[in-house]
Amino acid sequence: MLDIFWEVLQALLPLVMFFIIFQLLYLKFPSSQLVKLALGISMTALGMILFLYGVYNGFFPVGTEIGNYFGTMEHKWIMIPVGFFLGFLATFAEPAVRVLCYQIEKSSSGYIRSKLMLYTLSLSVAVFVSIGMAKLVYGIPFLYIIVPGYLLAISLMWLSDKDFIAIAFDAGGVATGPMAVTFLMSMAVGVASAQDGRNAVTDGFGMIALIALAPIIFVMLLGVYIRYIGGKNDV
Repeated sequence: MLDIFWEVLQALLPLVMFFIIFQLLYLKFPSSQLVKLALGISMTALGMILFLYGVYNGFFPVGTEIGNYFGTMEHKWIMIPVGFFLGFLATFAEPAVRVLCYQIEKSSSGYIRSKLMLYTLSLSVAVFVSIGMAKLVYGIPFLYIIVPGYLLAISLMWLSDKDFIAIAFDAGGVATGPMAVTFLMSMAVGVASAQDGRNAVTDGFGMIALIALAPIIFVMLLGVYIRYIGGKNDV
């Protein structure tokens, strides 16, 4: 716990010092506002400490053990539907994804519905996590997946409705949140570690890149549908 405390302190201290300099020179917030800011920063630090403690002692070990279990099974193909299920749940439960979907609906005045975006992002990650599991099961080289994927994403930029392009790339960053990074990545590393002929470093990593790519493709595919098929009705 002490190591985690120092990690959080090192992360927040430069930001706090930066704010103090601006407070003294330019901002001049009243003392009541400073008390609120101090309380907020303290709560942020406490939340980061508890979160990192939970990750190091909960999500990482559990994800790795689950990956080890599936990696030693005789019918390893079962990891593909399991990856689909867990990828969907991890994204559906990601708080940052829900915030993004809410902001999209609010900013578009209801034109792009938050529930549609939430299910689109969850489905996209589910599909690409299952592809990542297939990569581990059948030994598919990572470049054979990621290069065509980004070529498809670049091509869709020319076809998709312009309203969806920037949203797609932001969604790719949001989907790679704590749930995906802490659980799905550790599970992929565990699967690779448990299989003969697989390397935990070369085969276990790359899952987060696939998760980041998934919303980019699916959201722009939704933009293609809206542009050429769905029309400009509420989606």
